Amino acid sequence: MGLIVFLIILIGIAFISGLRVVNQYEKGVVLRFGRYVTTKAAGLKFIMPYGIDRMIKVDLRIATVDVPRQEVITKDNVTIYVDAVVYFRVKDIKKAVLDVQNFRLATAQYAQAALRDVVGQEDLDTLLSERQRISDTIKVIVDKATEPWGVDVIEVKMQKMELPSDMKRVIAKQAEAEREKRSVITKAEGEREASANLAAAATKLNQIPGALHLRTLTTLNDLSSDQSNTVIFAVPLEILRAFEAVGDSSSVANSVAKVVKNMGNKEQE
Repeated sequence: MGLIVFLIILIGIAFISGLRVVNQYEKGVVLRFGRYVTTKAAGLKFIMPYGIDRMIKVDLRIATVDVPRQEVITKDNVTIYVDAVVYFRVKDIKKAVLDVQNFRLATAQYAQAALRDVVGQEDLDTLLSERQRISDTIKVIVDKATEPWGVDVIEVKMQKMELPSDMKRVIAKQAEAEREKRSVITKAEGEREASANLAAAATKLNQIPGALHLRTLTTLNDLSSDQSNTVIFAVPLEILRAFEAVGDSSSVANSVAKVVKNMGNKEQE
């Protein structure tokens, strides 16, 4: 009787020690004496105890791995520092466990190598302006390489791109020069449009009799609204000479009149 109780207790302990809980986001690969047997889904599962079976659980959720900061020389011989992050998940748990020693580390290392290769084939301007395209290129390369491992690479994002301090100053000067160029072009276009409008207005005023005088009166009215304004009239030199000639003629007429008057006085005497 005691032996039976002992056996029951031993079987109970063995059964309990063989129980495994697989979470909803996991799957478990069962190896029996080191050989693949089956894959367990989520729930309470039983495996052979005492080292006969061994379960390796793999997380099936989307995981991230950081690609550490890398020093890369671009195509135009500029040294930059870049890092990235890789988003992936396991789609074939059997391959991820049996075909690669550490699929997470292997994915990170391959992404690091692909990052250096792709960035090294581009020049600096392309890296700064087409970051998304370069990230997509790295993603395709890493996804193709990790597919035999049962890993699906979802996305690769280049996080930070650091330039040397002297290169930052050069880029800042280039951007400033480009802004000044756009400013000069915009100003020149504005002056050209303004001159065209002024020419059209002058032509229109010249075609309508009296329009120019009305415009002059309107301008004078605007100037007179503010008492602090000082208005200076620019009179052509020809008009001044005309007034001078009129003044000289008046002087001559007065002299002639005086002479005639004196002659009349003498005759009376």
